[in-house]
Amino acid sequence: MPSFILKEDLSFQPPEVIQARQEELLNQQIRYCREKSPFYKKQLASFPDKHYTLEDLKDFPLTSKHDLHLHNDDFIAASQRDIADIVFTSGTTGKPCRIAYTLSDLQRLAYSDATGFRATGMTPDDIALITCTLDRCFIAGLAYSMGTVKLGGAIIRNGLNTLESHADIIQNNPVTAIVGVPSFVAKLGQYLADNGVDYSKIRHILCIGEPLYNRDMSRTPLAMKLEGFWPGCVYSTYASSEMVTSFTECSTRKGGHPAADLCIVEIVDEDGNPLPPGETGEVVVTPLQVEGMPLIRFRTGDLSFLIPEPCPCGRHNMRLGPIFARKAQMLKIKGTTLYPANFFDVLDQIEGVDNYYMEVSGTGLSDEVDLYVSFREGDMESNHVKEKLLARTRVGVRLHTVAADAAHKKVFGSTRKPLRFFDLR
Repeated sequence: MPSFILKEDLSFQPPEVIQARQEELLNQQIRYCREKSPFYKKQLASFPDKHYTLEDLKDFPLTSKHDLHLHNDDFIAASQRDIADIVFTSGTTGKPCRIAYTLSDLQRLAYSDATGFRATGMTPDDIALITCTLDRCFIAGLAYSMGTVKLGGAIIRNGLNTLESHADIIQNNPVTAIVGVPSFVAKLGQYLADNGVDYSKIRHILCIGEPLYNRDMSRTPLAMKLEGFWPGCVYSTYASSEMVTSFTECSTRKGGHPAADLCIVEIVDEDGNPLPPGETGEVVVTPLQVEGMPLIRFRTGDLSFLIPEPCPCGRHNMRLGPIFARKAQMLKIKGTTLYPANFFDVLDQIEGVDNYYMEVSGTGLSDEVDLYVSFREGDMESNHVKEKLLARTRVGVRLHTVAADAAHKKVFGSTRKPLRFFDLR
């Protein structure tokens, strides 16, 4: 079992050292998949038993989320006695997909997030308020909590609680970091400011589940809101239950670093061909040192790019750019290709908007979009919502006003993360 001792990050080693270690771990993972994974025993049967390089990885078949749902049990590569934790992801077929972790995988999770948190500048002196759920078969809250503890810090697990509850904890405890969904943390920041709660001790805002950057690396309106409360303290993270690895910004905040010994990252085009650094495509991840459900060339469905330039922080592994869209959420509206973020960014800039979500329907060449908005001040007309959306997107969509509690229930009521996009196509 790997030890996952938190020590000097492999990412600071010269590129050739990183490559050699990744190839060593890649071959270990391939051998493990051949021996233990029923799915990969079949899929890799025709591949010779030899040493593979990182360049050879492109010759291996891609693994999709649909594969996971069709053959879920066949991906489990550990005995039931070795499984320590089970979570579920939302299924593409309507049936939840089971993800199993061994004790080693849980230690790996802690190592992954401790490495990322340390990159942001967190230390054993930090106390992190966890505002995301640790239950409901969700892994993120557990992973971030374990990562903070492995780093040597302390956690306050308040989870999906009220603004008042979080504010009370911040007012009466020396909280120095907050982990949570950025749209919620922005509301918390506003609540703290409105109620005179001192939040100046907080120097790390670790954001999950929603993007903070546009494709050109500029900050989203939501990120700017957070920066207004905590200037220079807002960090983006990206992860998923399947790839068991976090991509966390370092102190320079110029892209997400994974731990170099935990995964290999590719960007591929529509046909699955690898793209060079800087070009936009789908994120494909091969996690390393995984026991419970190892994956080879896992298609995340997320769109981004690799940043080729060396990071000013001194790490030499490739960084991942912002996750600016999901392939499945692409919209075709009257001949124009858009993503939900094109609309959401506009709404995030309107002060009177409290919450929102989108429903997409249609079976023809053009999608039908309904946008539901709740307001803290004013209404659709006084906030000029239609005009601002049209100026940004150049297309008209159906707009509806909903009550704040109804919008909150829709966005936060049925999933573990905020869900603003509902695909009815």
